[in-house]
Amino acid sequence: MKVAETILPFDAADYLTSDEAVADYLAAAFETGDATDVSHALATIARARGVGKLASESGKARGTLYKAIGDGANPTLETLLPLLRAMGMTLTVRRLHA
Repeated sequence: MKVAETILPFDAADYLTSDEAVADYLAAAFETGDATDVSHALATIARARGVGKLASESGKARGTLYKAIGDGANPTLETLLPLLRAMGMTLTVRRLHA
């Protein structure tokens, strides 16, 4: 008798269980230079941490947060900075290597 295999879809949120994992995941998204990658990473982290909790900790309404990090979103700095703070992160700028 053949046993059927079940393949579950991959969800990065399942692996974002530590602050270090979250920081590495978000840093990798920023390193691509693609705003879509950053928005997707923020949404994934929000799912992992809880959108309601991050909304409360960032001082943003839940609906505002969903809109800011949803598909095709382009969050403003006004939204991004408090969201990063609520995640225990900060934005750092460094010079590109020539």
